[in-house]
Parts: sequence; C-alpha cells; structure tokens
Amino acid sequence: MKLVIIITALLVLIGLLGWLGLQVQPGSFVAYPEKTPELETIPLPAGLPAPVERFYRTVYGDEVPVIETAVMKGRAVMSPFGVKLPARFVFVHNAGRDYRHYIEATWFGIPFLKVDEGYLGGESFFESPMGSFYDDPNTNQGANLAVWAEAGWFPSIWLTDNRVHWAPVDEHTALLYVPFEDQEENFVVRFDPETGLIDLMEAMRFREAGEGGRKVLWITKNEPGPTIAGTKLGAAGSATWLDQGKPWAVFTLEELNYNVDVSKYIRQRGP
Repeated sequence: MKLVIIITALLVLIGLLGWLGLQVQPGSFVAYPEKTPELETIPLPAGLPAPVERFYRTVYGDEVPVIETAVMKGRAVMSPFGVKLPARFVFVHNAGRDYRHYIEATWFGIPFLKVDEGYLGGESFFESPMGSFYDDPNTNQGANLAVWAEAGWFPSIWLTDNRVHWAPVDEHTALLYVPFEDQEENFVVRFDPETGLIDLMEAMRFREAGEGGRKVLWITKNEPGPTIAGTKLGAAGSATWLDQGKPWAVFTLEELNYNVDVSKYIRQRGP
C-alpha cells in the first residue's frame, strides 16, 4: 500500500510539473536587424467586389502599399498532439511566392520541439523530430495556400500581384483566386459585416503528405486581440481543420517588418 501511495504521489508530481512547464511562455526571438523602409503605394484599383473594396478602404484608404517581403515573429499556442503547447515562431515571406517557418514548442521556456518548414521555388520542405520530407505534391499544394493565407498580415499583395483576382459572392463574401503551378486555387473570404475586416478564409487543403491523402476544409480566422501597430489589422490568427472543430494553432504577432532583405534569411534554418 505504501508503494502504491508513493507511485501515485510521484505520478501526480510529474503531471503537475508537466502542467506547470506548459504555463511558462517562451521569450521573444531577437528582433530582425532591418526595419520597414518607407513603402511605395499604388491607387486602390477600381472594380473590386463591394466587401473587398470596403475592406481595403478600411485598412489602407485610397492608397495600397507595395509589399515584396515580410518578416514576422511572435508567440503561439499549438496543439499538434491534443495538448496545448506554448511556442514561438519566425515566418519569412517572399510575398506571393516563397516562405519559411521556424517554430519552437517550449517547456518551462526551453525549446523541446523544433520545426523548420517552408516553400521555396515551388517545392516544399518539412524538417522535424517526427520526420522530414521534401517536395511532396500534397504538401506543395498546402504550402502554396499558406503563402497566400498568411498574406492576411500584408493583404495588399492580393491586389498588387497581377496573378491574383477577386470574384463577388454576396455583400459579405468574396472569392480570392491565387496561382498554383499551372492552375489556380481559391479561398472563400468572409468579411465581418460590422467592421468590414476579414473574419475568416476557407480553402480545401491537403493535410497529409504522400499518396492517398485527401483535402480537408482549412480555415484561417482572425482572432480577438491586439492589432498590428499603426493598422486595423489583427495581430492574432488561428488555423483550424474543419473535422477537428477547433484551432490547432493560434499565432500572435509581436514583430513585423516589410520590404527587408530576406534573400539569405528565407533559406536558412533556425531563428
């Protein structure tokens, strides 16, 4: 009986220690050495669907910035195994073409799970302790969608890239068409009727690598919280697979720089 009590106490202690470690938030990554320069702008194009025009006028007014690159850093809560893990992240974008993600999940603020993944030159890569794969066709499709969905933090690219176009649906919904290889993919974009800002975006995306995978409805949503400094754009966003019913990750921006040199940074590994 005494042994049972000791083992039970140890299990409770281990469980408590594990829980406590997941309550400690990681420190922020070191700030990127370059800062956003003065941005060039173009006039807001005419002929946009009504909710799309309202969105851009709300965010930018009559002039839309031309954004070519972005470096985004922040913290996240992720649930890859059904347990909420604190994390920090770096997202690097060559706007509308390439991206790189570096994500660290932490325990007591110490990284224990590191993931490098991205999409460069039309080829995806994923490197983690759970396994690695490269240029997988299903992952390429999903990664290309990420290129465009994460542009919700610099949405002018949906106007300044001539490969992208919008189509009307109704007063609060529009379709966003984006290039993928020799074809197009599309998002259903739903706008908040009160603010005019984007509420969520939906697209059919492959979740698993390899043959036999199927597309699942993927939803990216703007979450309540802080806004990006100097803008009305939300700094927090979530990603959800429809069949899971709740976000597997919520990302909150802490640093955002546009039009900085990412030619080397987008190809490196780590922070």
